[in-house]
Amino acid sequence: MKVPSTITALVVGITLTLASLWIGQNHGLMPVSASFEAKKIDDLFNAMMAISAGLFFIVQGAILYSVFFFRRRPGDDTDAAPIEGNVPLEILWTAVPTVIVMWLAVYSFDVYKSVDGGNAIGSNHMAHQHAPTMASMPGSAMAASMPSGSLFSNPLAAPPISTGDNAAQEPLVVNVQGLQYAWIMTYPETGIVSGELRLPQNRPVRLNISANDVIHAFWVPEFRLKQDAIPGQETHLSFTPNRVGTYPLICAELCGAYHGGMNTRVIVQSPEEYQAWENSQKTVATKDPVTVAALIHDEAMASQVKAMGFGSDHSVMNHLRHEAISMAEVEKIAESL
Repeated sequence: MKVPSTITALVVGITLTLASLWIGQNHGLMPVSASFEAKKIDDLFNAMMAISAGLFFIVQGAILYSVFFFRRRPGDDTDAAPIEGNVPLEILWTAVPTVIVMWLAVYSFDVYKSVDGGNAIGSNHMAHQHAPTMASMPGSAMAASMPSGSLFSNPLAAPPISTGDNAAQEPLVVNVQGLQYAWIMTYPETGIVSGELRLPQNRPVRLNISANDVIHAFWVPEFRLKQDAIPGQETHLSFTPNRVGTYPLICAELCGAYHGGMNTRVIVQSPEEYQAWENSQKTVATKDPVTVAALIHDEAMASQVKAMGFGSDHSVMNHLRHEAISMAEVEKIAESL
C-alpha cells in the first residue's frame, strides 16, 4: 500500500476540517431561534453536526479509496497480501471516538444544566392537579380570568429561576397543565386561564408543568425546549423568549387516540402588546364563573373537534367531553372559586 505523503495528508486533513466546520454552521436543519437558551442548544447541535460530517467524510473517503485502489485488476487471480493488524491504528480509532463521546457528554450536561435541567423535577405533587381541564385550540382566543387564590394557582410551585441576560427581571410564572387532548395555561399572578401560551418578549419565564391524566410532553421547537408533563409530579422549564412571533406548542408524547390534535400555539408579543392582552382578559372576570366555565368548556371541545378534522361532529364532541371533563365537573370547579 502506498502511504500518502505528509503534505498530502495535511492538505486532506485541513480540507476535511474546514468542510466539516462549514457544514456544522450552515446545515439549515433547525427552525428559527426564538429564545436566549436556543443558542446554547444550537451550538451543541452544530458541534455534533461538524463532528458527524467529519466522520462521514473520513468513512466514505476510506470506502471510495479502497474501492478504487484495491479493486480487482484484469487478469489478476492472486490473493491480496495478508494483514495481521496494526496496533497503533487500532488504538487511534478507539481512542479518538472515546474522547469525542466523553467531550460531548460533558458539553451536553453543561448545556442541560444551563437551561435549568437540574431543577426540571419539582417536589410539588400536583398542587393544582384538579385545575379546570378546559382549553382552546389554535385559532381560538378564548381565555378567562379567575381569582388568583383559586385552584388555578399553584402556591407550592418552586421559586422561578431566571436565565440569560434578563436574570434581574422578575420572571413570569405560568402553570401549564396537559390533559387529553389540550393544554391549559394558568397565570397565577393574574388568574388568567387560556388555551394559548402568551409571553412577553425578553422577559424570563418559569413554567410549572403537570399532567391531569397520562404523560404528555411540552415541546416548542423554536425554543429548543422539551419537558415531560407527568401525572402526580411537577416539572419545570425556565427560559427567555426573545423573538416576537407565533410558534407551535406540540405534545411530543403519545397520549391517546387524538394525540395528533393536542397542539396549540405560543404567542410571543412585545411587552406593550402583552400588557394589552392581559388587561383585555381581566374584563371576563365580571361574568358569572359557571357561565364562563361552561363557555370555555364548549369552546375548547369545539376547537378540538375542528383541529382533528371532524367539522362539527357532535358525537365526537360528546366523546371528548367525557374523555376530558364533564360539564358537571366544570360547574363544580367554578362553584368552588
